Amino acid sequence: MIMAEDKLFGLRDPQGVRPLCIGRMGDRYCLASESCALDTIGAEFIRDVEPGEIVVIDEDGLHSRPGFTKTARSSCAFEYIYFARPDSTMDQLNVSESRRQMGIELARECPIEADIVIAVPDSGTASALGYATALGIPFGEGLIKNRYVGRTFIQPTQAMREVGVRLKLNANASVLKDKRVVMIDDSIVRGTTSCKLVDMVKKAGAKEVHFLISSPPVAYPCYYGIDTAEREKLIANQLDVEGIRKYIGADSLHYISEEALLRALGTDAVCLACFNGTYPIPISNLNRGKNDFEIQKC
Repeated sequence: MIMAEDKLFGLRDPQGVRPLCIGRMGDRYCLASESCALDTIGAEFIRDVEPGEIVVIDEDGLHSRPGFTKTARSSCAFEYIYFARPDSTMDQLNVSESRRQMGIELARECPIEADIVIAVPDSGTASALGYATALGIPFGEGLIKNRYVGRTFIQPTQAMREVGVRLKLNANASVLKDKRVVMIDDSIVRGTTSCKLVDMVKKAGAKEVHFLISSPPVAYPCYYGIDTAEREKLIANQLDVEGIRKYIGADSLHYISEEALLRALGTDAVCLACFNGTYPIPISNLNRGKNDFEIQKC
């Protein structure tokens, strides 16, 4: 979005990687990255800005004009997995429903005999509910979230990320003790959070901890506006699934497949570059070699 003295411009990239939508309040218009922001201010959702479109809001209202040559749509899949709020709808896909479908697909791919299903809140909650419902396993609040702590994977240092995990979540022993637990999270980036969570749940008395992930392994960095981590710091780029399982200490580990993720979203017009390295917008000077991955004691 660009503000001028008497105009507001909204531009969306030709692939539609990042979301942008239009709202209206009476005779006034507004722009937001997610529809939930419009709900917050009492605006009516009008539509998404189309890939490659430029919209102009001025004293005469809302105007649209072509800005860029359209290419194949590649909306960011990770918006639906993690970044977006569950009460948002982007490009006609509701985030919460998409995550619930991811849980159902996980149940089809990896049914586990367990006593309870728990989520890593909040982005894992809808997937955990979908998984529990599909298999008829009770859902419980095994991890309690501190609402005043932000996201941990984007903290700049390892020490800050580890402190953030301890401040952010606490295990509910009354729910977990002597249980075979399926724990569902949205992703594993560096492994820091997952390692601490598995240890936390086991120390709370869980007999088994089976870790299910509602995204494929994050093995490549994002160059389209999201600062995840350098490639050599992404655990899935350096270790296979069994190696990651051993590192985080889970009894089993399963990632949703790309095919199941696309079924959950109901479209293949999404960017999966952080999972498979196929970047829809060309990236130059990428270092595609593997670097040594330093395994620190969990």
